[in-house]
Amino acid sequence: MTVRTTRRVFVTATTLLAAALAATACGSPQETATGGGDGTAPVKVGLVYSQSGALASYGKQYIEGFRAGLAYATGGTNKIGDRTVEVTEVDDAGDPAKAVSAAKDLIGKGYQILAGSTASGVALQVAPIAAQNKVLFISGPAATDGATGVNRYTFRSGRQSYQDVLTAKSFIGDAAGKKVVVFAQDSAFGKSNEDAVKAVIGGAGATVTSVLAPASATDFTPFASQLTAAKPDLLFVAWAGTTAPAMWQTLDQQGVLGSTTVVTGLDIRASWPTFGAAGTKISFLSHFFDGAADNPAAQAAKKAVPGGVLDLFHPDGFTAAQMVVRAAQEGGDDVDKMVTALEGWSFDGVKGKITVRAEDHALLQPMFQAKLAGSGDAITATAQKVLTPEETTPPAVAMKG
Repeated sequence: MTVRTTRRVFVTATTLLAAALAATACGSPQETATGGGDGTAPVKVGLVYSQSGALASYGKQYIEGFRAGLAYATGGTNKIGDRTVEVTEVDDAGDPAKAVSAAKDLIGKGYQILAGSTASGVALQVAPIAAQNKVLFISGPAATDGATGVNRYTFRSGRQSYQDVLTAKSFIGDAAGKKVVVFAQDSAFGKSNEDAVKAVIGGAGATVTSVLAPASATDFTPFASQLTAAKPDLLFVAWAGTTAPAMWQTLDQQGVLGSTTVVTGLDIRASWPTFGAAGTKISFLSHFFDGAADNPAAQAAKKAVPGGVLDLFHPDGFTAAQMVVRAAQEGGDDVDKMVTALEGWSFDGVKGKITVRAEDHALLQPMFQAKLAGSGDAITATAQKVLTPEETTPPAVAMKG
């Protein structure tokens, strides 16, 4: 378990430029980061996320976004009033046991604010620890719907799976009477996507069937034949792993991509070449990509992150930092007041207008339809449609704890 503590975070030329941009926005950081608490004692924030492991690339974007967001929300000072924000980073490697151990350790050291959780399994294990100890927990890129409404001390700074599937549904408009086929691997990941599509799009009146391929499959021609024969109005593809390039190539060669609307999720930028020549023929549901939104927060984030190019999970970190500053600014050292300050709060984030729904802490936010163009390192994404928070609002759930 790797721990790193930062007492004065990234007050650099980039940070100051981000702050300058922020100052032009309604409700500038300089005006808002003035909260109270214990005099000049630091606001201690524990970030438990994947610095290593399978989701390390997601974690890297998250922490870059958090640093940019903290600079933006504090006007480049890294302070809330007279209190310096002290950030401790811990690597959970995507392991729930390591994350729980880290969370307990941080809580034992007096941390009242935790954030992170790159993996869904981690978020679901850390959330009960937050409730038991009455500390604020802001889950990160973890998309599990289970983190919404899990308890009053748990919030999220990213989107949830239900919002992904509502975005997929938007490609066919009114789902009533439509035929939808899910093509996925016969695995927990594949079946969770199958269940989500049946619940969301099937629940809206579509007939949903599935074609599930063994995770070990390498010949996708038989499956392409089944998909063509099904003649769906929408083909939803959920795929993970090293066989993705061969799968997409086969669907393209067998004419599947030209026969119907094919939708899948747009992952991080490094994955885009995986689609090969098929990439330009696929419709993508997207949480975020560089250029999806243009606003003061997005501009500040773009200037602050290394390389100046935003990616899928930069907004999750940026939003988390905005929420941390809001909570400490309004709640001081009283966690229950922090919770109250976040519930129902609307603010301008990297993606646009964001609202924390008071009833269950769902994060209402824009989502995007996207297309890819180009090839190799020159692939670019463009937004075909911006879905409003109202269009991608998941149903409210009862707060469980």
